[in-house]
Amino acid sequence: MATANDLRKGMAIIHNGDVAVVLEMQHRTPGNLRAFVQVSLRSLRTGKTADLRYSSTERVEIIPMMTHKMEFSYKDGTDYVFSNPETYETVTLTSELVGDAKNYLIENGLVTMTFVDDKAVSIEIPSSVILTITDAPEGIRGDSANNVQKTAVLETGVNVQVPLFIKTGEKVKIDTRTGKYMERA
Repeated sequence: MATANDLRKGMAIIHNGDVAVVLEMQHRTPGNLRAFVQVSLRSLRTGKTADLRYSSTERVEIIPMMTHKMEFSYKDGTDYVFSNPETYETVTLTSELVGDAKNYLIENGLVTMTFVDDKAVSIEIPSSVILTITDAPEGIRGDSANNVQKTAVLETGVNVQVPLFIKTGEKVKIDTRTGKYMERA
């Protein structure tokens, strides 16, 4: 068993008989008081989050986690289906678990999926993806003073600001952390 000082973001622990994932962790030493660890946990069973304090030396049970490279296959209603490219096993995730990553998922796009007890707990998309512009209005001639941008629609349905020279059908590189245009692909 590990101490609360050993906790890190993304780890899975047992809390009140339930498996929970650490969302945030801070080690605090207030003035002349004893140090403690403030953590934010999300229960895998209920999906609820809770903020807790542990003594620095308090024992916690850490659950091993596994990560696998998965491919996005298709969207089934509000659920997202991923498959393992090596074993062809499929995993279906809810839109709440996929979160904002759904804006950058394209067919056969690779993601890193984290599992605890054979249950998917999170997905991580690459820091940048290459997507096709499906709708980009024409830039107006003479409207090029400074860095003028226009709104374009990506193949996933997300709106993004791009330079005036980008046209419909072009491929662009998008930063998935900020959702901004990086360059032509």
